[in-house]
Amino acid sequence: QVQLVESGGGLVQPGGSLRLSCAASGIIISSNYMGWFRQVPGKQRAFVAGVMRDGTTNYADSVKGRFTNSRDNAKNTVYLQMNSLKPEDTAVYYCNRVKVLAAWGQGTQVTVSS
Repeated sequence: QVQLVESGGGLVQPGGSLRLSCAASGIIISSNYMGWFRQVPGKQRAFVAGVMRDGTTNYADSVKGRFTNSRDNAKNTVYLQMNSLKPEDTAVYYCNRVKVLAAWGQGTQVTVSS
């Protein structure tokens, strides 16, 4: 059974940085297209960034140049380095497979505010 546990969120001022982690079990992340998604109240969950099986990364236009997706295959963990954070980045962040979604984890709250 797939389990995805997000961590690393918190409160940060505009322009600050956070690094999110997604620890996976029940799947091998290097064998999947893994993605980060975010959701705010009243809106649908949206794709933010992803890392494909071959290591290629993809980003939503809104975060391109500010966020960096990476992974540690030995730890079976995906990371999202978030720099130059903006208030509009405030959301609950989730990780999941992109092609075939597993059950969603609890996510981690990111709040960007002064």
